[in-house]
Amino acid sequence: MTEERPASVPPGAPQAGETSSATRHAKPWVWTERMLAALANGVKGGKWFRLIDKVFSRRNLDRAFEQVARNDGAAGADHVTVDAFELHLEENLRTLHEDLRSDAYRPQEIRRTRIPKPGTGETRPLGIPTVRDRVVQTALVHVIEPIFERDFAEHSYGFRPGRSCKDALRRVAELLKSGHHYVVDADLKSYFDTIPHGPLLDRLREKIADGRALSLIQSFLEADVLEGLAAWTPEEGAPQGAVLSPLLSNVYLDALDHLMAEAGYEMVRYADDFVILCRSAEEAEKALELVREWTQANGLTLHPTKTQVVDERSGGFDFLGYHFERGWRKPRKKSVAKLREGIRRKTRRKRGDSLEFIIQDVNKTLRGWFEYFKHSRSWAFPRLDSWIRMRLRSLLRKRSGRRGRGRGLDHQRWPNAFFADRGLFNLETAHAKARQPSLR
Repeated sequence: MTEERPASVPPGAPQAGETSSATRHAKPWVWTERMLAALANGVKGGKWFRLIDKVFSRRNLDRAFEQVARNDGAAGADHVTVDAFELHLEENLRTLHEDLRSDAYRPQEIRRTRIPKPGTGETRPLGIPTVRDRVVQTALVHVIEPIFERDFAEHSYGFRPGRSCKDALRRVAELLKSGHHYVVDADLKSYFDTIPHGPLLDRLREKIADGRALSLIQSFLEADVLEGLAAWTPEEGAPQGAVLSPLLSNVYLDALDHLMAEAGYEMVRYADDFVILCRSAEEAEKALELVREWTQANGLTLHPTKTQVVDERSGGFDFLGYHFERGWRKPRKKSVAKLREGIRRKTRRKRGDSLEFIIQDVNKTLRGWFEYFKHSRSWAFPRLDSWIRMRLRSLLRKRSGRRGRGRGLDHQRWPNAFFADRGLFNLETAHAKARQPSLR
């Protein structure tokens, strides 16, 4: 299939369902009218050939770098930042184009670091490819994502164009309201680090017949990992932090998505985090057993203690940062712990900035956090507001030569109105305002 001028979705293409989603979000500098028509109607033989030339086209590499630059991010193992890469952008992109065209391109090592999990003493491994490799992975995603997006299950929400956490949360709320109170709360143990390479590549081959594109994907999966002074070649997994990994993670779990849908279960999945909502405990146990069978057969492991069946009306469950219980939801404990950690960093007593500047800084964190958690019950916010003011009173107490936390007479020295007058974002007030349109 030769390259043609890019275009929007062709006339006559389906306008609903996943096919519409795939064509609507296909990158116009990659997907031509002819390709979009094949995507909408089904490509002959069900497999796509000659994709690698779309990956290494200069137009695609140019757009891929623009996306990488917007996301910024840390330097990889070669210590080259986005800014440094951009200083010689034309030369760097020309080299990538030629190396990919001639099969000379090889991924560099992935720098691995560990980031803390909020509210726990655990850490999560994060793989950071070089800027150069992030550009190529982004270009690759531009080409292959619509091929798989076309057939992804309706109940899959994570890392998909036009979908978000809020869509998944909305669907969970709908199912709970309709009487699906028994929930399979599933947890895949170290999912990204344990995706089997062989079966994953087999799933990719079901729709991609371009050997060079497949070899490029495989080279990213097998790129050496560098952590400190240790280096090794992974035999399984797709590193969290790599541009390509979210799409590959969805490709691998797509079979589970369709299995559960065909069996009639109401599943809501966001990446490796998913719940199955049922009308009875018996139905939930059967759903869990089906998931166990599939994960065992596909080289994955359900966490033995974190995976369970719960009755939402009594025990509740956590999903995407929220805790659901008895028809309401609130930020889960780890979400609150993460917020508190961020506020602590910004309100250290030894911080020398003016109170006004600190409040502006705190507000940035509070506004972003509230935008996501504004669908919580109202009583989730007053205690947090009080705690935040305590942190600020403690800072002011330190500046006035007193020791300890802000308490007692400090509430009279610096009453709530004192912080409101200085523009401190108030979660309880913001929640009341956010609810007003729905109350009218």
